[in-house]
Amino acid sequence: MSTKLKAIIVEDEEASRITLNNYINKYCTNIEVLDMANSVQTGIEIINKHQPDVVFLDIEMPYGNAFDLLESLDNINFEIIFVTAYRDYAIKALNLSAAYYLLKPIDIDELISAVDKIVERKKEGEDIFHTKILMDNIKSNSIQHKKIVLPQMDGFEVVNVSEIIRAEADDNYTNFYLVSGKTFLVSKTLKHFDELLSEFNFVRVHKSHLVNLQYITKYIKGKGGQVRMSDDSYVDVSITRKKEFLARFK
Repeated sequence: MSTKLKAIIVEDEEASRITLNNYINKYCTNIEVLDMANSVQTGIEIINKHQPDVVFLDIEMPYGNAFDLLESLDNINFEIIFVTAYRDYAIKALNLSAAYYLLKPIDIDELISAVDKIVERKKEGEDIFHTKILMDNIKSNSIQHKKIVLPQMDGFEVVNVSEIIRAEADDNYTNFYLVSGKTFLVSKTLKHFDELLSEFNFVRVHKSHLVNLQYITKYIKGKGGQVRMSDDSYVDVSITRKKEFLARFK
């Protein structure tokens, strides 16, 4: 019989704490909840006390948030499943870093999926790396220093957002083309990355193409037209996206 992972819950709302605890006990038999906290301060105390494998961490709490809690710890040696009621600023940072999170009200299938992924990662002995990237992204005010995690079949690649020239759809996958000449195939749709990278100078110029404006070297007129990128690749601009694209250069 495998050893259960030790978990704690940090959540300021009592009803949410109880519900999450009940869900874990009923549906996640590979995890044991050792303790619960209702604030950043008590969360820090029970993390230091129990040294858990997993922390279910509410993002917004009175007198601080999840990131304040993490900043206060000397060492983050546990996996985190963030919990939030809002599709707020934090969601984009979580997605960039490929961190686990659950939206309230909690969906049982999503809870089970997040827990199973963490259990699998623990079995494979992967380092707790996503949280470090997340914290770096939150602290960084510069696009140049933002990082994105690109999941791969054998793990993941960590790439500076500023080093991505373009991304191209391949059915339910996305090909990334980097300044270094490297390419990565990622098992997520282009739509996912369009939403994620829109604030970082990326523009969807075609249903199949997302480009980084800083690497466009030429626009060639046409019905939709084409753009030449810094790696000498040519990308079609669709008629429906031409006006929005050209507006970015005014």
